[in-house]
Amino acid sequence: MASHRRPKQPNRARVTVLTATAAAAVALTSQAANAAPSEKPSKDEVKSKVDKLYEEAEKATEKFNGAKEKQQKLEKQVDRLQDKVARGQDDLNDLRSGLGSLASAQYRSGGIDPSVQLFLSSDPDSYLDKASALDQLSTKQAEALKKIQAKQRTLAQQRKEASGKLADLATTREELGKKKREVQGKLGEAQRLLNTLSAQERAALKAKEDRASRAAERKAADASDASGASKGEAPKGGAKGSGRTMSAYAAAQSKIGSPYVYGASGPSSFDCSGLTSWAYAQAGVSIPRTSQAQANAGTRIYSQSDLKVGDLVIFYGDLHHVGFYAGNGQVLHAPRTGAVVRYESINNMPYQFGVRI
Repeated sequence: MASHRRPKQPNRARVTVLTATAAAAVALTSQAANAAPSEKPSKDEVKSKVDKLYEEAEKATEKFNGAKEKQQKLEKQVDRLQDKVARGQDDLNDLRSGLGSLASAQYRSGGIDPSVQLFLSSDPDSYLDKASALDQLSTKQAEALKKIQAKQRTLAQQRKEASGKLADLATTREELGKKKREVQGKLGEAQRLLNTLSAQERAALKAKEDRASRAAERKAADASDASGASKGEAPKGGAKGSGRTMSAYAAAQSKIGSPYVYGASGPSSFDCSGLTSWAYAQAGVSIPRTSQAQANAGTRIYSQSDLKVGDLVIFYGDLHHVGFYAGNGQVLHAPRTGAVVRYESINNMPYQFGVRI
């Protein structure tokens, strides 16, 4: 028989809670529907962030270059020390061998007590000659021992020095790897930001940079006379640098359009200090590898009006960027990842001073 019991009515408090929850859900859904979507950063905002990342990457690049240069120097020092130790060990082995020969001769000459030898000798004069020779052997033996002791001390010092250099080398290699990862991280982050732009937006940014570069190139060209500063002749837009300076500047000009690659120093790609150090090397002049070291490589020129074409120009408070002064307020440099060796206004970066090599 079917049950005719009435269904249990819901508790009034429960109904109130459910109703409130439903109302809140409807309100949230309505708000979400009406809320404006998160705004995508503008092209200029992305460019500003990317430029900042490129600047940070270049800071890390110059530290990477410094660690790399230090590593190369340490490797050479370690090689020289290890070669000295090897040659010193050979010398020590020769000394020990010579001492062994002296000991054998001494044994053959004086196997029994000298007074007994004199008593038994049928020829005292011959014995005295032998005794004199034995004394000479003892003197040589003492000298050989002193040489061996001195060589052992030298070898111990060289081994200690080599061990210290090897430890420095291991630390430097670790630092090099850390800086490399830092650079790659900054560049990767910059690329991810650029990828948020449309192809049209990226093209517009590149076109703007290209226009600025062409304008800078025209101004740099105006700083040269008809025969051209690249041939070492006096520019109109600034005084001419020395012969070797102009040779270095001409070498840098020959690389206009070459890509920027961090840690590269030519001949097909460059970073900022890689370009300047490579160009000076073509002029037969050796300058340090990093921008910070190049800042101390010559006479500092603080006023832009005193700069000469070919002078190095240093930028940013930590001196992490360097280029060549091109005259007429322009610089020739390797700017950053994604760009090529080109002319640019000196006012696009915080100028610190020039350096005349």
